[in-house]
Amino acid sequence: MSTDARHMNRALSLARRGFGLVSPNPMVGAVIVKDGVVVGEGWHRVLGADHAEIVALKQAQKKAKGADVFVNLEPCCHHGRTPPCAQALIDAGVRRVVVAMVDPNPLVSGKGIKMMADAGILVEVGLKEKEARELNQAFAKWIVSRRPFVTLKMAATLDGRTAQRDGKSRWITCAESRKTVHRLRAGSDAILVGAGTVRADDPLLLPVYYPMKKAPLRVVVSSFGDLPLNSKLFSTTDRGPVAVALGAGIPAPAPVPGPVPAPAPVPAALSSLPIQVINAPAPKTGVDLELLLDTLGQQGIASVLCEGGHTLAASLLCAKLVDKLELFIAPKMLGDPDAKPLVADLGITQLDQALGFKILRTSRCGPDIRIEMIPTC
Repeated sequence: MSTDARHMNRALSLARRGFGLVSPNPMVGAVIVKDGVVVGEGWHRVLGADHAEIVALKQAQKKAKGADVFVNLEPCCHHGRTPPCAQALIDAGVRRVVVAMVDPNPLVSGKGIKMMADAGILVEVGLKEKEARELNQAFAKWIVSRRPFVTLKMAATLDGRTAQRDGKSRWITCAESRKTVHRLRAGSDAILVGAGTVRADDPLLLPVYYPMKKAPLRVVVSSFGDLPLNSKLFSTTDRGPVAVALGAGIPAPAPVPGPVPAPAPVPAALSSLPIQVINAPAPKTGVDLELLLDTLGQQGIASVLCEGGHTLAASLLCAKLVDKLELFIAPKMLGDPDAKPLVADLGITQLDQALGFKILRTSRCGPDIRIEMIPTC
């Protein structure tokens, strides 16, 4: 491994320390090297705090002059919550800046690189780009589309069953798999489930097996809002925020012209709770998931982890709203034809129409197998 690659790996490692803390900002790490010696390091620690480059420059002080800087994302060139990092690097007199990837933010998008190059700094782009893109995949989607990156998590037996016929799913996977899922929760801005999951499993949806840095927003999709008020979600709003997305299932007080139905009135029971209610009625019935995701994106939610059942999974897949699939397979067989399947009816009957996925990696979680995939169509 080259020296440059080693320093960029270090920058990526530092960036990961912002996991679960900086969203919707990207995770960024920076390393400053002078005459082969690291003289400054930093990472973006929390939303609104100094960016990684600034932290590293403060540590390096005068040693930054003539040094090389390694950063996993292009330094910003605009005034946001903090001043531009590209200008700070110019003012510090650094010699070279090695950037893993161009910032997809339209306000930056190569402008920071050009600013530094115009100032006489040698700028190199592309070292460890693949790793950098995967690290900030949620930010990269949200900053361009303002819609969150959606990860669909599913757990199944060898015969593709996700729950007993009565809906109970505890436990299909092992403790190691569940701890991995809790880490996914800790790095997500929101957790999404359907009303059926709340009724059947009464989940908490907090990363209790993983140190929680910032509680995710727990979102329940419910056409009618008929949810058990004594559930763990509603009794733990002091530990993390909760939202209910209502659909076009309850008759509106008065008809409203136009193709989109009027928002459903909030059930009186929900109105008494300290929760957020999101009206996202679909044109006919149910919840409009695209509208829901757009609403969450407007609130700064850059990543959503869906842990719902087979019905919600099918809805997301049919609407092509899934960006990544996390599948945990347990070495068990249920053999019950009435047990809950991996997904509900997708409306596909021909193999040449089947949804395709690209496997990114497979790994072991105790006796279980974890498969990470992205849709190919």
